[in-house]
Amino acid sequence: MLNHIVVMGRLTRDPELRYTQSNTPVTSFSVAVDRDYAPRDGGERQTDFIDCVAWRSTAEFVSKYFQKGSMAVVSGRLQMRDWTDRDGNKRRSAEIVADNVYFGESKRSRDDGGSYGNGSGGYGNGGYNRQSAPAPGPSASAGAFSDLSSEDDGDLPF
Repeated sequence: MLNHIVVMGRLTRDPELRYTQSNTPVTSFSVAVDRDYAPRDGGERQTDFIDCVAWRSTAEFVSKYFQKGSMAVVSGRLQMRDWTDRDGNKRRSAEIVADNVYFGESKRSRDDGGSYGNGSGGYGNGGYNRQSAPAPGPSASAGAFSDLSSEDDGDLPF
């Protein structure tokens, strides 16, 4: 059997870090995830609000580095919980038990008020921020390429 889910969305509120009686960290948060399709009438996409819970070091990581509005990629398993409300009614809810949470955007894009899905940072980077990496040399800057035909010796570096 396979139970694995990956969603990408923005946190709807600040993560809530608390500790169990055995001093295990647990964080609850919720992400707003846009559906991939728009209605046929041209209206806005619908959004799903998905509850998530993270444990131990993942809980501390989320609590420390994410806040309301942060773009996050949550990878984990879907869990159904049955519970009884104050009025005695039986309820059922679904939540993601997060194994991994990744930055869904770069720090620079968050600080600049970047747009959704800008492609910087993202899934699988394990929290690595490309913006903190050493900058490439001047010949590799964005949009600037050196002209190989102007080289004197004609030797390529490979």
